[in-house]
Amino acid sequence: MKKFVQVGCGIRGIEGYAEPILKDFSEHIEMCGVYDINPKRAALVSHYGGKDVPVFDDFDEMLSSVKPDTVIVTTKDSMHDFYVIKALKAGCDVIVEKPMTTTFEKANAIKAAEKESGKTVTVVFNLRYLPFFARVKELIKSGVIGDVLSVHYEWLLDTQHGADYFRRWHRKRENSGSLLVHKSTHHFDLVNWFLEDDPIAVNAFGSRKYYGPTREKRSQRCLTCPYKKECEFYLDINQPPMDKLYLACEDVDGYYRDSCIFSEEIDIEDTVSVNVLYKKGAVMSYSLTAHSPYEGLRIAFNGTDGRLEFCKLDGRYSEFGQGINNVITIYNRSGEKITINTPQDLPGGHGGADEKIRENLFIGCKSDPLGQMADVRAGMMSIGIGMAANISMKENRRVYLSEFYDD
Repeated sequence: MKKFVQVGCGIRGIEGYAEPILKDFSEHIEMCGVYDINPKRAALVSHYGGKDVPVFDDFDEMLSSVKPDTVIVTTKDSMHDFYVIKALKAGCDVIVEKPMTTTFEKANAIKAAEKESGKTVTVVFNLRYLPFFARVKELIKSGVIGDVLSVHYEWLLDTQHGADYFRRWHRKRENSGSLLVHKSTHHFDLVNWFLEDDPIAVNAFGSRKYYGPTREKRSQRCLTCPYKKECEFYLDINQPPMDKLYLACEDVDGYYRDSCIFSEEIDIEDTVSVNVLYKKGAVMSYSLTAHSPYEGLRIAFNGTDGRLEFCKLDGRYSEFGQGINNVITIYNRSGEKITINTPQDLPGGHGGADEKIRENLFIGCKSDPLGQMADVRAGMMSIGIGMAANISMKENRRVYLSEFYDD
């Protein structure tokens, strides 16, 4: 039985990895240790998983003591490289949450460490496993619209989901690389995967107009805010699981999970527009809005033989897309409109995608016809777009990924 350890024990780390490993995969792998910079939070793994797991005070000690086969990294994004490289040097395979890391330099360092170690880094892009997106991949791969020439892509976060990034550590660029790296890496990876192509150049614009110091009535955090009764963004951190995972652990690290979304320290964009050129010649126009009144995505692929488009809205807003939501439509050159029924989301996290990828990660991937398992290169290409977009906005120019990547 293979031995696993995990570094990073926030909500995603526990609910996405530690808890299901202990409850659903204990016959296949053994969780032999956890580490977090906040030991109180790490100790909660046993509480949520229902089985005792050793908590280590030091990551290096955990590696030397356990000698794990695989290390799961679910820390703050900017620390991924630190733990991934240490794990590789210790002779471990690595599973790392998206984004793989936050800078070009760190991405190149992970690539070099993987090559030198002979071990494997798997980057978790769970959206590849959503049945809806898998069907889109099959259709594009089949050539139903020929060679793809352009992509029009819009992703909308509502003011429940979107605002949450501006409460947490993600709100600081040094931690997350911005939403273009932390969040959009999902979206960029999907297009890279759909097209089976690499991005080569990026041009971008962005702004922060909705969050940040845009209103006078603000405070340090929701818990002690004098305006909590009138603020539509008030978050009650006394509710589970945040009460145990964050509020009860504040005395150790001072991290506030309910920081004010109108804080002056926020330095990431809430509205972005990105243009991407791909190696085979396709171009993509992409926009992300983190303050939409509803949540979902709209995307269209224009090809030599037709156009494929679809809309997928969050279930809370399905009535907004009646007739087009969760529907793939193809328009061919003969003037025909073809509507394709799509598979329904499955029970579980991210429409059942979390469950599917966990099976491959923890039991084994016997076949992968759609190439859903992602490696270091996929991780580099997805964050490459976001990191290049950040540079483009800062320096007001087109940025080529070849300026930072060898290939």
